[in-house]
Amino acid sequence: MKRFFVALLIGILTSGITLAADALSDSQSPNIIVIMVDDMGFSDIGCYGSEIPTPNLDALAAEGVRFSQFYNTGRCCPTRASLLTGLYSHQTGIGWMTSDQGKPGYRGRLNEQCVTLAEVLNTAGYFTAMTGKWHVGFEHGVTPANRGFHRSLNLPAGGLHFSNQTGPKGDTKLYLDGENVARDDPRFAPPWYGSDLWTEWGIKFLDEALAEEKPYFLYLAFVAPHFPCMAPEETVAKYRGKYLAGWDKLREERYARQIEMGLIDRSWPLTPRPEEIPAWDSLPEAEQKRYDDMMAIYAAMIDEVDKNIGKLSNALKERGQWENTLILFLSDNGGNAESGVPGKYEGEHPGNPDSNVFIGQCWAHLNNTPFRKYKHYNHEGGIATPLIAHWPAAVAPRPGPEGWIDTPAHLVDLMATCVDVGGAAYPESFNGHAVLPMEGVSLKPLLTGTGPLPERPLFWEHEGNAAIRVGDRKLVRQGIKGEWELFDLATDRTEQHDLAAEHPEEVQALLDQWREWAKRANVFPKPEVGSKKKGKGKKKKADAAE
Repeated sequence: MKRFFVALLIGILTSGITLAADALSDSQSPNIIVIMVDDMGFSDIGCYGSEIPTPNLDALAAEGVRFSQFYNTGRCCPTRASLLTGLYSHQTGIGWMTSDQGKPGYRGRLNEQCVTLAEVLNTAGYFTAMTGKWHVGFEHGVTPANRGFHRSLNLPAGGLHFSNQTGPKGDTKLYLDGENVARDDPRFAPPWYGSDLWTEWGIKFLDEALAEEKPYFLYLAFVAPHFPCMAPEETVAKYRGKYLAGWDKLREERYARQIEMGLIDRSWPLTPRPEEIPAWDSLPEAEQKRYDDMMAIYAAMIDEVDKNIGKLSNALKERGQWENTLILFLSDNGGNAESGVPGKYEGEHPGNPDSNVFIGQCWAHLNNTPFRKYKHYNHEGGIATPLIAHWPAAVAPRPGPEGWIDTPAHLVDLMATCVDVGGAAYPESFNGHAVLPMEGVSLKPLLTGTGPLPERPLFWEHEGNAAIRVGDRKLVRQGIKGEWELFDLATDRTEQHDLAAEHPEEVQALLDQWREWAKRANVFPKPEVGSKKKGKGKKKKADAAE
């Protein structure tokens, strides 16, 4: 009898999901909003284990679906290139950052062999807009305005949080539809905080789409919580003292919550604290207070992002757009350990517009709980991101420990997903140039519960760090001269038990597959080591064989 009722309940739920998806096919194309934050770790929001309260993101997760094994590229520029185009970043010309290194995969800007989400969705009648951080070749003339976006308010790269900001990023310029505008322009109601600005102008562009009676695509690229870490003082004050518990205890608490919520298998051990990171209890009180304040500033930045998710959600509801809007939320890479163990804590009032704060390696180790490594790397701590998908018209909520989508997926899948749900056609050529085919697959079957994805390999390479995942097996390398490690992610997603020595034939087969991809995807030829700009810097041949 118990089995009968369970089967009946599953049948009802499945029917409901299918009916919702079928009904949607006869209705207007959905609005699509892709929200990406900058330098946020895997466990930094409440629904992925954090102590930082994120009620608006948690609500999206509870009313939608959550992915436990979604991947970015481990670094800002490559992630943005891959997200915008549905290709691996080297195929777009951004295999590293935005310096032109003279090789096809490393020109530092989106090339003509790719199309952006905006360019594709325009053909399906969408009004396309973006706000926030661009960072895919603005200095080379690649702007939102000339890559398909009808409206845009953006920074060429990132790092700007306040309209009156000084310091290392103080000369950052702001662009409206490709034209430089003053940061204190009255249209922006200065003084402003960046997370507010990007959201409020995203809503303004939404109103323009509604006036034109078009479906709406927004790429909302928050600059937070990327360094220099800064936030409104009243928000920072909420978190001071909360991090005096230290990274050791807080990491264990996040891990316990992740196990309880079903995100992490309890058989996967929490990665140990690296040798270079001191035990929290070994630090003098003054150092603990300094570190506490650094993390309080970072937490405040995530708080401000979450408030703006709430502001955007309310705007959609008020305009009758909530039900038929697909919202996707993710991060561009894992937590950032740049500036090492000490981090940076500079300025008369750290956290204000004149300061310069990096949270450093110690807190990045917390950000990426329970994984190894950080931004830049292809271990799970560098490339694993939350992905929340919310779409009431087509996606039935799957809350609770059993509701996680655990199918591995990647940024390259977002183009295919948007093309699918938006009724667009991905082109073979664009503006007289042949366009590379999409690398990803649509996530719509996972979102709607109507089917699995085909099994396929996923690939990574950045700064010599490299990886391939096939099924549950992952081959990964730290640095161009590093040893390849083999992990079974079904039993060891925290990458603690290297199986390479036990399975040399499997290592070679995966490595051969990775090398074949690397040649096809413009990872090779690599630039000369030390040459950040074409023709400049120390020149040394890179290891072409990898």
